[in-house]
Amino acid sequence: MEQEFEKILDKLVASTRSPRGRFSKDNSWKLLEKRLPRLQRRILSLRTMAGAAAVTVLCVLGWWAYYMFAPVPLQTVSTLAETRSIILPDQTEIMLNRYSSLTYPERFRGKDRKVQLQGEAYFEVSKDAAHPFKVEAGAIMVQVLGTHFNIDAYPEDTQVKTTLLEGSVAVSLIGKAEECLILSPNESVVYNKDKKSLTLHSEKNAAQEIAWRNGTLLFKSTPLQEIVRELSNAFHTDIRIEGTDLQNYHMTATFSDGETLEEILSLLCRNQKFEYTKTNDNITITQKLN
Repeated sequence: MEQEFEKILDKLVASTRSPRGRFSKDNSWKLLEKRLPRLQRRILSLRTMAGAAAVTVLCVLGWWAYYMFAPVPLQTVSTLAETRSIILPDQTEIMLNRYSSLTYPERFRGKDRKVQLQGEAYFEVSKDAAHPFKVEAGAIMVQVLGTHFNIDAYPEDTQVKTTLLEGSVAVSLIGKAEECLILSPNESVVYNKDKKSLTLHSEKNAAQEIAWRNGTLLFKSTPLQEIVRELSNAFHTDIRIEGTDLQNYHMTATFSDGETLEEILSLLCRNQKFEYTKTNDNITITQKLN
């Protein structure tokens, strides 16, 4: 091996006319040894940089995995005897009616923007075709891309009503998305809790459904049963009607914010064939005796 190395050096000297001693075996090895520490430092530096980059990538991947898969905290906003405006993380604007609550995530993640409603709320949904907005209200699901609508879903009521003012929404029973009803403006869908059924209705003036946003209770040829339902929800008080005839008695009236329940009931009963009595926190409407 040494002989072959010496022969190569001899050829190199002859071809380059370089001094033989400089390229001897011993001198060449010394030159290599001098350069080794510098090469080792370079390799060590590259390894250190590669290790740091790997740690950075692992940290980023770990943070991304936590962000994508960790549970998103939920928060609930509730009202008592007042209405309240809410702006969601996607800039959707919501007005909650009295004695209502809305539950939503601190940030929307995944393909859907989903919230839960108890009570009544008016929605102006921020448009995002890639992420449909969904409202779960009891047994029904309302899905939209961007629109204005109202949902009346108080737990004590026998029905849940969704009214569309602008755009388009699909209303279905939870778990039965294929059996949805598509609403156009000035239409509503009513879910009957007893029959577990959805029915489509036409509304002469859908804007009447959101008069509550301005603190107004607006009734136009409305059955007394519906008036009582809205008053019960607005004042969180149990109001009952005795007699089927009274339930279907139609009335027209408008009440503004600030009027008490007793004042409203007194005005409703004035010059009418019914009256009301109050026992503790319960109110009963009965037909007047001749």
